[in-house]
Parts: sequence; structure tokens; C-alpha cells
Amino acid sequence: MAFKSKAVESKTVFFNLLLCLVIFYSLFYMIGSVCFGAFRLDNFDGLIPFDFKTEPAESNSKYLVVKRRVWDYALTVTLLHVIITSLVMLEFPTVWQWWLALGSGLFLMICNGQLIAYFTCKSDQSYASFSMY
Repeated sequence: MAFKSKAVESKTVFFNLLLCLVIFYSLFYMIGSVCFGAFRLDNFDGLIPFDFKTEPAESNSKYLVVKRRVWDYALTVTLLHVIITSLVMLEFPTVWQWWLALGSGLFLMICNGQLIAYFTCKSDQSYASFSMY
């Protein structure tokens, strides 16, 4: 059985990509402004997703995830994924392979996040001590 598909014009593909970008960044800035108010941050910098010049450090308020709690971010994202998946499928996932893939992805996200945070904040002496754990 052959796969049949219709060729799509480049203009349509470009328009859909542009639409996705507009929707993504609109949601990003709306959620960012809500979080700005909820967490009572000092300032809201609209360049945060594009700023590659600021050095990551625990003392820098722009890098909130670097503050030793990378596992918290990973667990929150995974929990939101499970909730959204359950809502879309209208049932709770019970397939063990799905949970195995989700758990291994969570484990990798935590380990890689902690390693990246450790090596980027290596010079910061307060991060090097694991007294908070």
C-alpha cells in the first residue's frame, strides 16, 4: 500500500510556520508576564529567550532554573505533560511502555539539567557545595 499525499505549496508551508511562530511567542510572552507578576520579579526583560550574552550564574535573577532545583522544573514539565495527555486522550495512560519512556525522559532531563547547571555555575562557590541537598 503506497502512501498518497498531496504536494503543498511553499507559500502555505511558510504561512503555517509563520503562524506557529506568532502563536508560540504570543503565548510565551503572555505566560511570561503572568509569571512576572506572580513571582514578583524585579524587571521583565523581553529579550530573555534571545539573550545569549548574559553569563549563567546562581546570583543572576535571569537564570531562575539554575538555582539548584532543576529536578523541580523537570517534574513540573512531566506532570503537565501527563495532565495534557490525559485531557487530550480523555483517559489516564496505563501502557507501561509509555510510562517507561516518560520516566527515562524525566531521568535524562534531571541528570542533564543538573550537569549543565553544575558546569555552568562551577565558578560560583555557593553552587559547588551540596549542603542544600
